[in-house]
Amino acid sequence: MRKYLIPAAALVALAGGTVVVAQQMPAAPGTEDVSKVTGGTYAIDPGHTQIVFAYDHMGFSNNLGIIAQPTGTLTLDPKNPSAAKVSVEIPIAHLKTGVADLDTHLMKPEFFDSAKFPKATFVSTGVKIDGDDAEITGNLTIKGITKPVTLDADFYGAGIQPMSKKENIGFNATTTVKRSDFGMTYGVPMVGDTIELKIIAAFEKQ
Repeated sequence: MRKYLIPAAALVALAGGTVVVAQQMPAAPGTEDVSKVTGGTYAIDPGHTQIVFAYDHMGFSNNLGIIAQPTGTLTLDPKNPSAAKVSVEIPIAHLKTGVADLDTHLMKPEFFDSAKFPKATFVSTGVKIDGDDAEITGNLTIKGITKPVTLDADFYGAGIQPMSKKENIGFNATTTVKRSDFGMTYGVPMVGDTIELKIIAAFEKQ
């Protein structure tokens, strides 16, 4: 069940001693209803797609970072979902941890070497369907090194986006990778080798 920090029913603002009750907004157009997925070719919505990563720092903390605005495509047939294909390009320069010095360090050769390898990619090789969810296998390439990974993907929602008037669909996916597999051994094992990934993916039909 989805949970929201702010109830959608009403917002109350106190200004100059006057109570103002906001008009109720219409229900969200996206719902967890797979019948709203019509299929075809979809493009990533870069403004609403993010890759969140987490790593252990010296056993003291589990820190986070994010890479935003990837690009890519999804082809999907609701009658044959196991034939779906997804391809993603991930701009390394968009990586942010909230710590400027760390962001700069992560661009250097001992980590992503972004000057030489500005993008990472994921290309699916297979899909196994489990109800509304899926196991997506594919090849992840970072720093020119390609390794197989498996994503556990959960269907999040579908519907017509009210501004673009186009069908949108969304998924959340998780996996773990070892950064040493991609030539990033700096600090291992003091700083964790295993990286947890969560992909928040939104797509718009073309």
